[in-house]
Formats: sequence, C-alpha cells, structure tokens
Amino acid sequence: MTRNTWIIFAVICAVLAGGLIWTSRGDKTDVDETKVNDVQSATESNGGIADHTYGNADAKVVIIEYADYNCPGCKVADPAIKAAVDTYKNDVLLVMRNFPLPTLHPNARAAAAAAEAAGLQDKYLEMHNRLYETSTSWQSLSIQKRSQAFDQYATEIGLDIKKFRTDMESDSIKSKINYDVALGKKAGVTGTPGIFVNGKSANTYLKDGKIVPESTKEAQPAWASTATFIEFELLPALKKAGVTVTE
Repeated sequence: MTRNTWIIFAVICAVLAGGLIWTSRGDKTDVDETKVNDVQSATESNGGIADHTYGNADAKVVIIEYADYNCPGCKVADPAIKAAVDTYKNDVLLVMRNFPLPTLHPNARAAAAAAEAAGLQDKYLEMHNRLYETSTSWQSLSIQKRSQAFDQYATEIGLDIKKFRTDMESDSIKSKINYDVALGKKAGVTGTPGIFVNGKSANTYLKDGKIVPESTKEAQPAWASTATFIEFELLPALKKAGVTVTE
C-alpha cells in the first residue's frame, strides 16, 4: 500500500467511523466523571488494567493515541510517535489506548484483546508491536486461524499460552477495551489514529512543508513521520509546557 493510498484509506475510515453504531458494551461504560486527558490508573471500570505508557511518567507533555491494529494510518503513526518520544524521552509520555473499529476491521477487537492479554504477563509492548508488524497477515483470517496466529505471536514473545487464551476472553479485558473506546468517544475520536498532545488534537496536515487544510490534495498528516510530528506537534507542545529543548 503506497503512502497516499493508506492516507486516503485512513480518511475513509475516519469518515465511516463517525457514523458507526456501536454495539459493544463500550456504550454502557460510564466515563462522565473521568478526565480523558489524565493517565488512567487501574480501576473496576477498566477491568483493573491501567493505561499502557511509553516514556517518562512525570513528563509535562502527554501524547494519547487511540488506535486500531488494522488501521493503516495507525501502523505508520505508532512507530513514528514512539521515535519522537525517544528523542525527548525525559519530557514526553505516550499513552496507548484501544479504539477498534469492528465494522471496518472484524479482527481489530480481538487484536486489542491479544495486546491486553500480553500486558497481563508484562509483554504488552512486545505484542502491540508484533500486531502492527503482521497486521496484513491476520486482518482477514477466520476466527480459528486468527487465534492460531495470535497464539504463535504469544509463543514467540514468551507468554504462557494457556493464561493468554483465558485472559483474551476475560471480562477484565472486555472492560478495558470498552473503557478505552468510551474515553475516545468522549474525547471526540471518530476514526483512527486519534492522537492528542496535552489534550489538543494532533490533526495538522502538511503539503510542501506548510500547514494546509486536511482536504488539500496530497496533504499528509504530521504524524506520518517522526520529523514532521516533532516539528509541528511535539515541539510546540514542549515549548508551551515550559520545557527547554535543543532543536
């Protein structure tokens, strides 16, 4: 898939997702009193599973990424953002949340469950990365073959397979995914990737190095590369937060 093709696909996903009628229990998850831009600790509402983070927990700049493991844009954005965090690792924290779009991507919710199940064995990031790396190989598989693929990844990263399988079907993980989706909807996410930097939507689009409207032909999101994400999203947030950076 070419760069422009996946961007167009991502835009289509965003438009379609805005009109989805959610049938999961995510609609029943009460987050009315929850501050969506805060890092979430483990509670009954999220199945006892806290936010998954990458970077400095005490950072002044927090990036929150709502993602679907079968979203082409997410597959590009996730490593680009992690590399940006690595560049400013003392000053930035990345929070990774689930926002599967099951109508568009039938296997996405199961993938989210696989990542969460790996997290219960302290291997969340390993499974998270593996799912993105292999997304095109499992996105259209049957339930049985999908399960076999996820079992293989679990084995490769050293998980207890029996526990992994049980956890994937657990109420705790269902609650966690529903909770993340509810937070995303409250934050205004309608498609993926849904990226926020200190509570502000990171929705800058560029063409020829200049900010342009999203609808501009051949415009690309800042999150499409580490360099543009740093320049147009991260550095302004760091400066606004009072963090001295060396450019």
